[in-house]
Amino acid sequence: MTRTVIVLAAGEGKRMKSDLPKMLHPLLGRSLVGHVLAAAAPLGAERTLAVVGNRADQVTAHLAEIAPEVSTALQAQQNGTGHAVRIALEALGDVAGTVVVLNGDVPLLRPETLQALVEAHENASAAATVLGAEVPNPTGLGRLVRDADGGLARIVEERDATPEQRAIREINAGIYAFDAAALRAALAKLTTDNDQGEEYLTDVFALFVAEGSPVRVHLAADAVETLGCNDRAELASLRALLRDRINLDLMRSGVTIIDPATTWVDVTATVERDALLEPNVQLRGASSVASGAVVGPDVTLIDTSVGEQAQVVRAHAVQAEIGPNVSVGPYAYLRPGARIARKGKVGTFVEIKNASLGEGTKVPHLTYVGDATIGEHTNIGAGNLFANYSGTTKSHTTIGSHVKTSCDTTFVAPVTIGDGAYTAAGSVIGKDVPPGALAVARAHQRNIEGWVQRTRGGTASAEAAERALKEQAGEEG
Repeated sequence: MTRTVIVLAAGEGKRMKSDLPKMLHPLLGRSLVGHVLAAAAPLGAERTLAVVGNRADQVTAHLAEIAPEVSTALQAQQNGTGHAVRIALEALGDVAGTVVVLNGDVPLLRPETLQALVEAHENASAAATVLGAEVPNPTGLGRLVRDADGGLARIVEERDATPEQRAIREINAGIYAFDAAALRAALAKLTTDNDQGEEYLTDVFALFVAEGSPVRVHLAADAVETLGCNDRAELASLRALLRDRINLDLMRSGVTIIDPATTWVDVTATVERDALLEPNVQLRGASSVASGAVVGPDVTLIDTSVGEQAQVVRAHAVQAEIGPNVSVGPYAYLRPGARIARKGKVGTFVEIKNASLGEGTKVPHLTYVGDATIGEHTNIGAGNLFANYSGTTKSHTTIGSHVKTSCDTTFVAPVTIGDGAYTAAGSVIGKDVPPGALAVARAHQRNIEGWVQRTRGGTASAEAAERALKEQAGEEG
């Protein structure tokens, strides 16, 4: 059967108090509307359309980025959900089969639940089917009002409900499946005779019941899936619920998570079995962690891959590649383009940017490596600096394999250090170094004796120097 999906994403979201449209607020790897589109994708809809309104340009641009196959229709004036769906159908043209309507702010909806709703609707040849749920506190939500036989009589918005109806705990999740022809006919009959003066999509159910068309309720097994959000506090609650769901799925797949409450994994990230996530770990974007790797504590990875058996501790990495058996941290910063090959090491207070380190190469501490290629089994000494930026252009440094650079070496790019070469401590290397050479680039040391006593007389340093000289003279005498 042909399926069409309509996503309602026109609302202003006033209670979010944000310059960002509500549907675009992020939630563990996707926007709110992005989560809804991901849940709908397995339906295999022939067409998917989002109704936009508030800040339509921003929403349309976002949809073009994350789901270019989704078309949009503008609801310039928000006159209710029924009005929005009517605009969508007019934009879609002559659709047939099943029309699925989704609110754009239900990010916890599972694809399986949506699939079950649509299949139940189609198998029953119903005019309309609503996804419902039983919740302990239905405040603020539309109620499913049943008839004497237990069938659906109508859906009532809370502000239009009687006290008896407000006591009902079966709520409308704002997710529906309709027969396209029946929906189009019912929408033409909607009125604005309600508290908000809007065309309610939910009123079509009462119209179907009145004319004897079959309507159904499909209850979600888990009411959490139906939760939406209206403000930042509710968004935070949804984020925590999604975090718990993701972490539970990971642990059941064989991942060890020491403290699930402080571990945040985006839905777009992947973690293989037998990986270990320590407390305070964030895996964002397209990050991936391979089997046997240990990540954390206190690590943030953004679009970063971690190879098998690698260890990353107290580090921040963005668009980096951490190879198998690599050690990173503590207190390391991997910037975009950092690539660390097998058995490499990036140690304490090290920053790597747009640079590749060969197998077994180590940068243990206090070093900045930028715009560089470093070969295999090279050791970069403490306090090394790669001077890659002239103020107008960035240049590249190439260091070969089995190179040993001593403390406080500065490489002024562009420069090449040959295989097996060494650099002396404190050197500023601005010329190429041949393979096997020792590069020494520093001024000769000159000691000016008595300088402290002459220029800093009376200070603790001068007094200490005088004492030391007297002791030295006594020893020599």
